[in-house]
Amino acid sequence: MKILWWVSLVFVITNVGALAEEPQLSSPRVVFQTSYGDIEFGFYPSVAPKTVDHIFELVRLGCYNTNHFFRVDRGFVAQVADVASGRSAPMNEEQRKEAEKTIVGEFSDVKHVRGILSMGRYSDPDSAQSSFSILLGDAPHLDGQYAIFGKVTKGDETLRKLEELPTRREGIFVMPVERITILSSYYYDTELESCEQERGILKRRLAASAVEIERQAKKIQTTNWDTM
Repeated sequence: MKILWWVSLVFVITNVGALAEEPQLSSPRVVFQTSYGDIEFGFYPSVAPKTVDHIFELVRLGCYNTNHFFRVDRGFVAQVADVASGRSAPMNEEQRKEAEKTIVGEFSDVKHVRGILSMGRYSDPDSAQSSFSILLGDAPHLDGQYAIFGKVTKGDETLRKLEELPTRREGIFVMPVERITILSSYYYDTELESCEQERGILKRRLAASAVEIERQAKKIQTTNWDTM
């Protein structure tokens, strides 16, 4: 009985430690818009700073617009195509310059679980460019082999819709029959949005206070007239 209790205690402590080590998301968010809904994700700059900077710059330049998910393997991954070959719109010189960069493999201890964003690459560990996967399930065999740089923060219902679409197999890839286009993308900062919300609340409070002050002023003025 004591042995069982000790094993249980070790299990609990280990799992609590694992939860405590989850990396912190930075405040920027990126949204991919598709005909099946939006997918929002955030970044782990403390885990993969070079990868985060590169992906964010690609988003800022609009490189993922008209690109697509070339792979949707239910329970495994939904993979975004490389922007250099996956877009239906041509790229300008600035976009192409960023898209052709390769990023050093920033491998970490973060686990490949549903919602995680993980860079695609060739056999060369430093060959990642712009293709990345959104995990649709747990994939421990990928841990430490591919660079994790963020996770989905909203849009799991969109991912579930993608998983229900008809697919075909081409070699090792399970691919959607229809093209799943990233219609557009945008980014915002949660901290700035929070400031805007707080500013809005403050404005409403000030407006309410102004109304109350005016009401009290009129009340006092009426009282003064009545006493004259």
